[in-house]
Amino acid sequence: MNFNIAYNEYLIYIQNRQKIQSKNALIDRFNYVILPYFKDADIYKIEKIDYIRFQNELINKKYSYNYIKNTHYYLVAFTNFCRDFYNLDHNVFKEVGFPKIKSNKNKKKNFYTLAEFKRFIKYVDNIVYKLFFKFMFFMGTRPGEAMALRFSNLVNDCIFINTTIDEHSHNGIRAETAPKTESSNRIIKVPFILLIQLKQLNKYYIKKYGCNQDFYIFGGIKPLAPTTINRYKLQACKLAKLDPITLHGFRHSHATLLLDHNVSIKVIQERLGHSSADTTLSIYLHSTHKQQKRVLKKLNFALLFSTL
Repeated sequence: MNFNIAYNEYLIYIQNRQKIQSKNALIDRFNYVILPYFKDADIYKIEKIDYIRFQNELINKKYSYNYIKNTHYYLVAFTNFCRDFYNLDHNVFKEVGFPKIKSNKNKKKNFYTLAEFKRFIKYVDNIVYKLFFKFMFFMGTRPGEAMALRFSNLVNDCIFINTTIDEHSHNGIRAETAPKTESSNRIIKVPFILLIQLKQLNKYYIKKYGCNQDFYIFGGIKPLAPTTINRYKLQACKLAKLDPITLHGFRHSHATLLLDHNVSIKVIQERLGHSSADTTLSIYLHSTHKQQKRVLKKLNFALLFSTL
């Protein structure tokens, strides 16, 4: 069975079994790195050494640990399909696993402190993009969730997160779907100053477009494009002399800010829309370690001057 033929059958299988965003991400990964390497292979004849060579090629091309890991999971899921429908007797990709190339020593920090964010935001000179970055930093939404927001999602001092938008367009269309998980559907309180600025932005759109409609909060008639957001981000980072972080890094920044201000893990979990507190803890362990050091310092001080 030809790999490419089996893949096309797999696309039919997942058509109504995966969310649009997940399906589009899978298709992009297959088209970009998997099919160029495996499309002419026979699925029954792929051996462990073939997959190891493929992984080595990704490593040599400097793809990130997460990119290689996610590619691995796409291949494992595809091969599980082949086992079920084409009597493939084993999953060679699962047997090999993915290479443990993650290194905390070389891992770049992907968040800004409040002081760093103040330096950054000073150099964003467009009102819409400036407010987008402020919203990400002080609200902690996922980038796609923020881009999908309309003013109808803003009720009193709360923002209702119930939609996300694909960051990449397919055939010129960016799909809007339900958020990543069930727990991602949530209501978040908006800080008072940010709330005033959002309402001022709505007035700006009404004045600009000459009508009152349910505008996208960030973009007006249509949502902001990730490429343009990143261009503003990189320009501000350069002027502020800061290493760039990803758009998702502003969400990390929000969680780190809350942890550093002793907000409970449970509250942060609910605000971020994580399914469990364990997820929050595992992602933001760097900040909890920082808190542990503070506690230890206080305990040492107490013991030093104790009469016990």
